[in-house]
Order: sequence, then structure tokens, then C-alpha cells
Amino acid sequence: MNRIAIVGIHTGIGKTIASAVLTLALDADYWKPVQAGTDQTDSDLLRQFVPPARVHSEAFVLSQPLSPHAAAAIDGVTIDIKAISIPETKNLLLIETAGGLHSPMSDTATMADFVRYHKLPVILVTQHYLGSINHTLLTAEVLKLRCIPVIGLVLNGAPNQESEVFITRYSGLPILARIPELDLSDPTAITSCAEDLRPSLKVHFP
Repeated sequence: MNRIAIVGIHTGIGKTIASAVLTLALDADYWKPVQAGTDQTDSDLLRQFVPPARVHSEAFVLSQPLSPHAAAAIDGVTIDIKAISIPETKNLLLIETAGGLHSPMSDTATMADFVRYHKLPVILVTQHYLGSINHTLLTAEVLKLRCIPVIGLVLNGAPNQESEVFITRYSGLPILARIPELDLSDPTAITSCAEDLRPSLKVHFP
């Protein structure tokens, strides 16, 4: 298991923050297959914390900060999930998807289709907000129905014990890490969080 997809329950719930912390804590490599928008790419953000050699170049960089299928249409690009080649590395490779699980990756495929086609287990990133229990459990159910293995949950942002207890009890998924509210513009906080989580994460990823 040296390739794992970082999947989110929704757009903007902290997949890149989780990816930065996990990549550092696990001495892993990072790859984002499709980047939509070029002002500041997620790969560039990761290079603030991770040695550049461990951040692999995107398969597609699209000019507009839109859903990948819409951005690809504007750029006249065809994305074929079956033709995307995953980078080779001896390290653990964390693959950050875009948006939620069913966000379109192309005109004919979602992030879920990409993950399943490439036989990737996933880490599911969630965040507490009104409606997040529903979004988390729906995403977990889709992954289960598609026979996509879920290693566990990463909880990002402010804690909510009642939501956490219900989600874990109902889904049966373990919590791999709790990441506090962090800002990617604060490398010290990201690095410190990764160091704090390293011992417990190494139990799951020896």
C-alpha cells in the first residue's frame, strides 16, 4: 500500500492542509493529478513544507479555478482517467483529489471513478459543519458500495465531539488524525502539527 488517495467529503474542507500534514508526518511523496487554476497551485503550497523532489508534477494544469471538467473544456483539454500515469516512487505517495468524491474529473468520470480505476485505498478528510455528518456518511457509503477501501478518517478544523462520536460509531471507520484549524501560510504550525501526529500515524503506516 504505497499509493493512497486523499478524498474529501466536500470542496474546501482542508484536503490540502491534511495532505501537507500527512506528507510531512509520514515522510511521503505528494501528487495532485489535476490542478484547476494557476495563481497558486496546491503543489506549490506543498513545496513550502516538503522537499521539492517529493512533490510530483501534475498530469494536468488547467488555467481556470473551476471544476476540472469545466476548466478542461475551456482549455480544450481531454482528460482520460485511464491514460493518467501515476508517478513511480519508493516512498508512500499521497494523491490529493479535487473537490468531493463525486466532483467531475472529466466529462465522463468523477474522482470516485479515478480512485476505483487505479485501485487506490483512500483517507477520507472531513470537517465539522451543519450537514457534515450527512456528507461524511454518504461519502463513506459510496466508497463502500464501490468496493474502495477506506483506511480511516482525518478530522480537520474545529472539534465537535457529538458529531465525531456518531460518525465513527455509525460508519465503523477509525480516526487516523485530528488536525486543528491551521493556515497554509503558517509553515511552523503545519510542521509542528505533523511532528505531533507522527507517532500515532506511524502506527497505521509503519
